[in-house]
Amino acid sequence: MADTAIEKMSFEDALKELESIVEKLERGDAPLEESITIYQRGAALKAHCEGKLKAAQLKVEKIVLKSNGEADTEPFDTE
Repeated sequence: MADTAIEKMSFEDALKELESIVEKLERGDAPLEESITIYQRGAALKAHCEGKLKAAQLKVEKIVLKSNGEADTEPFDTE
């Protein structure tokens, strides 16, 4: 998976690889240069996952009750 372009990865695949990287770094069994390389990929995977989550959040709609009592939806507002 390390050869897969991050921007083409699904959220689930990116998260799985990120978890694998964290485990490897926590074990401390990788040489320094490799640790630096996988840390950098991990940072990119984290940013990718955050972007995917933000995009999903923007698609969420909330249900609101109109003044006439009918239910409607409107875009989710994070503020």
